[in-house]
Amino acid sequence: MATVVTTSAKFQVVIPAGIRRQVPIKPGQPIRVEARDSEIVLKPLRRDPVDALFGCLKGGPSLTKALEEERRKDNEREEAEIARFMGTARVPER
Repeated sequence: MATVVTTSAKFQVVIPAGIRRQVPIKPGQPIRVEARDSEIVLKPLRRDPVDALFGCLKGGPSLTKALEEERRKDNEREEAEIARFMGTARVPER
């Protein structure tokens, strides 16, 4: 779809609604501007990749709980090793 637009005194252009619908962009969205030969190319930038991935693991197993469990097991192993080294049966609880 080709459309003719006019630049303003500040060299601003309005992207026609038909093109905005074809290439979904939102107000305030960053757009990369390139000069290619004698053309000006506008490329909407994707959302921040971190924001785009936010929530993608929702509903799956809790990674926080798995990490806490792994750390608890590590602490128990370390306490058992210390107790064995010190010659005691159990290290007192903290």
